Amino acid sequence: MPALPPLQAAPLRCVLLVPVKPPAHGKSRLVGLGEDVRRRVAEAIALDTAQAAAATPGVEAVLVVTDDFRLASSMRALGCEVVPDGASEDLNATLVQAAVEAARRWPGTVPVALCADLPGLRPVELAQVLREVEQHARAGRSAFVPDRAGTGTTLYAAPAGHFDPQFGVGSAARHRDAGAVESGTAATSVRTDVDDLDDLDAALAAGVGPHTTRACAGRATRSG
Repeated sequence: MPALPPLQAAPLRCVLLVPVKPPAHGKSRLVGLGEDVRRRVAEAIALDTAQAAAATPGVEAVLVVTDDFRLASSMRALGCEVVPDGASEDLNATLVQAAVEAARRWPGTVPVALCADLPGLRPVELAQVLREVEQHARAGRSAFVPDRAGTGTTLYAAPAGHFDPQFGVGSAARHRDAGAVESGTAATSVRTDVDDLDDLDAALAAGVGPHTTRACAGRATRSG
């Protein structure tokens, strides 16, 4: 009797967990824009991040965590699922709760925390990163993507039972020290987060999504 071919492991599926502060409080380091403009830009950046995430092949779902009901409605219109923030003062606790909810709704998926400040995120690049982190999760390892500066983190993934994000100041070193594998270093759009005006100008120069383009029309012209 001929030997049977080896079974092929089923591809892992990802649920992207995207925590978003209410725009009234988000992106506080964008000083100099004026409060109304800052709120519009903060909302636009989050919407572009979520829209690109939802358009990425291999993504089972995008689960946005926010307490802003108006923003929640806009996120649902983009095809995202939304849950309230159960631990708004603690980002890592928020993400752990979101990962538990993702496991309940989409059993067998890999939870992937994605920062909501990537206005130039490209689905093709994110898909490449997800393939990398899925391979690590398949082997029982966690993985992270460092930000453009190399000190922060824009993406973290781990098997559902070992999901332990370490976001905050110096998070790249903490993730590395915890044994997470550094991934996606060539994926520029996955690493180009926006914290301050210099970051915003760099993102605008590289190209951003439609919401941020509209919110920053005048600034984009000056930057170009």
